[in-house]
Amino acid sequence: MLNLSIHSKLPHVGTTVFTVMSALAAKYKAINLGQGFPDFMMNPQLIALVNEAMQKGQNQYVHTNGLPLLRERITEKIQALYAARVNAETEITITPGGTYAIYTSLTTVLQPGDEVIVFEPAYDSYIPNIIINGAVPVLVPLTYPDYSIDWELVKTKISPNTKMIMLNTPHNPTGSVLSKYDIEQLRSVVKDTSIFILSDEVYEHLIFDDRQHESMLRYPDLLERSFVCFSFGKTYHCTGWKLGYCVAPAALMKEFRKVHQFNSFSCNSPVQFALATFMQQQDLYLQLGAAIQQKRDFFQLLMQQTKFKALPSYGSYFQLYSYAGITEENEKDLAVRITKQYRVATIPVSAFYNKEKDNKILRFCFVKKESTLEEAVSRLMKF
Repeated sequence: MLNLSIHSKLPHVGTTVFTVMSALAAKYKAINLGQGFPDFMMNPQLIALVNEAMQKGQNQYVHTNGLPLLRERITEKIQALYAARVNAETEITITPGGTYAIYTSLTTVLQPGDEVIVFEPAYDSYIPNIIINGAVPVLVPLTYPDYSIDWELVKTKISPNTKMIMLNTPHNPTGSVLSKYDIEQLRSVVKDTSIFILSDEVYEHLIFDDRQHESMLRYPDLLERSFVCFSFGKTYHCTGWKLGYCVAPAALMKEFRKVHQFNSFSCNSPVQFALATFMQQQDLYLQLGAAIQQKRDFFQLLMQQTKFKALPSYGSYFQLYSYAGITEENEKDLAVRITKQYRVATIPVSAFYNKEKDNKILRFCFVKKESTLEEAVSRLMKF
């Protein structure tokens, strides 16, 4: 027999915590408030539009950069929301999901030895995506408990090898959002440098309490050095469709597309045709933040009946809850025990750190039906 071996590019990476906890939830028939997906139906009109596109025969490859009409719709949205003029032909590429857009942006830019500033806790794909490109993640902890950025600390981490700063707003897992102060500090850090920005904005519409989404698209001086990544799945409650897009200046997008064309020549065609029609209803995404805030508020009110203490969430699908003073169990052990014993699955925030950090915090996804949240909290009240 052949004795084949692979020199792993990710030797320290195993199965993601989301897969582990979702499998555990299924095994113990737990309510899954861990992984970030809605359990309610998406808009039936969008489903009908996809079916209509299929019936019309719109099932073959569209342009590798994405359906032109869909890219035009995105430029209209960007102009309306952020007063930014983006060229649909040269500055937008449709991708199979936001995570793919992030990976492709990193692969476009990074060379071995480059350094990337990453704020922790961080979405779990960031660090492996950097490492697999031979680059070095430079980790900057967000300031607990409000998970704000310590910009003075950031400045100490900048080196001649710094190639990129990664941002995520609204932030997964904490629900924090960038402020105008953060934007001014970011400007100060990158001014007169050749540092790129990768901005993960997949939760752009899920922002609460009358806060403004500080997109890189609002700021021409930041956009000129940015790859900005988005997700249709998060906007239209269809996470399993895995469709997103990246926005970047033409020179950067030209290089992005070189990588993209050999990894995903084209993305789901009927869904793109459907979205090009559906996006004309601007009220659907303009009202999304208020609708999801209602779910956050409903869940937060219910959780007051438990021992868990809420940390602020200003956006995303998620809210963090502290169990400090209740038990000394570490986050992973408690998340597993709650899944098995009380049949509610969560995510330990320690999983979002490269080296596990135990602040006694669990992440809950509240983008669920009210009946789901009520039943979950009824179980957690026994904890």
